[in-house]
Amino acid sequence: MLCTRQELEEREGVILAPYAQRSGESRGRTYPEGPPEYRTQYHRDRDRIIHSRAFRRLEYKTQVFLNGTGDHLRTRLTHTIEVAAITRNIARALRLNEDLAETIALAHDLGHSPFGHKGEAALDKLMQGEGGFEHNRQSLRIVEKLEQKYPNFPGLNLTWEVREGLAKHLTSYDTPEGDANFESKHPSLEAQVANLADEVAYYSHDLDDGLESELLSESDLIQAVTLWNDAAKAVREEFGDLPDENRRYFIIRCLIDNQVRDVLETTEERIQSAKVDSPDAVRRRSEELVAFSAKRRRLNNELRDYLFHNLYYNPVVHEPNLRAVEWLEALFSYYFDHPDEIGEQARKRADETGWKRAVCDYLAGMTDRYVATEYQRLLGS
Repeated sequence: MLCTRQELEEREGVILAPYAQRSGESRGRTYPEGPPEYRTQYHRDRDRIIHSRAFRRLEYKTQVFLNGTGDHLRTRLTHTIEVAAITRNIARALRLNEDLAETIALAHDLGHSPFGHKGEAALDKLMQGEGGFEHNRQSLRIVEKLEQKYPNFPGLNLTWEVREGLAKHLTSYDTPEGDANFESKHPSLEAQVANLADEVAYYSHDLDDGLESELLSESDLIQAVTLWNDAAKAVREEFGDLPDENRRYFIIRCLIDNQVRDVLETTEERIQSAKVDSPDAVRRRSEELVAFSAKRRRLNNELRDYLFHNLYYNPVVHEPNLRAVEWLEALFSYYFDHPDEIGEQARKRADETGWKRAVCDYLAGMTDRYVATEYQRLLGS
């Protein structure tokens, strides 16, 4: 027999914890739609995200290294897929709604500019006095307005809970401003899990890419980063001497496992202490419930500082990104003065948003390589 949406919702009622967000209890969509037959509401949202143009473009956007630097280095898309996998594992262990958590994770970087955080900072500077630019708000803008797939509404018309998670995506790198449509201090536990999974992924995998590029070395990491040293000892004790690639893989795996275990144990303790019994009880809390332990947070900060000094601001990474940012700035000025050069949809939006925002939307949606191509085509260099 076919499994219907109603049956899937009934399964959620049996399996999920009281504080998990059930799909049948969603606050709904901005534009009313009939319910899906064989998917839950969050299944539908996930599918809309992975079929969006913004999701496909992540393949050619920078994570740390400019896109095209190396075939084995992560892009914004592979990072997103890794975040979604970690998110789903944590959500399942906590008996949360895996589909909602995964959907938020898959969408969390849709609004990221080309060239990573340096591109984001450049667009924010260019948009001063016009609302600035912040990639979490841009992710929300994409799913609410910019994607154009459906005849009856703009955007993807996602559920309130997914959009709440995007509006409140918060990590040590990301600090979005509030949104009047999502007034609670903290979002669902599913959204909080996606936030922490993002940190788990980039701490671990940026290390991996740094080693792959040979900008970082294991000997330095053992001396400077407690988390790496502890994981390396654990791998050596279990497996002995391993070939370089195997050893690095197992150390990274150990780092991720330890991070996830810490999140699970800390979060379970905080949930039990808070005595929350519904998703809205979670939203009313004055503090987040999904968290690292204090010790793990201190160790993560040590790792983050090391990555900033030795990877993110290494001239091999930093200087190409700065040059790429100059392309963005030059194109912004060029498009501002030559409106016929940007896409038709962007020109149409200018009547509603103003010309600067329309240009910003157009640039933010570009991939790294398209910026380079446009710069060469329009400015001849």
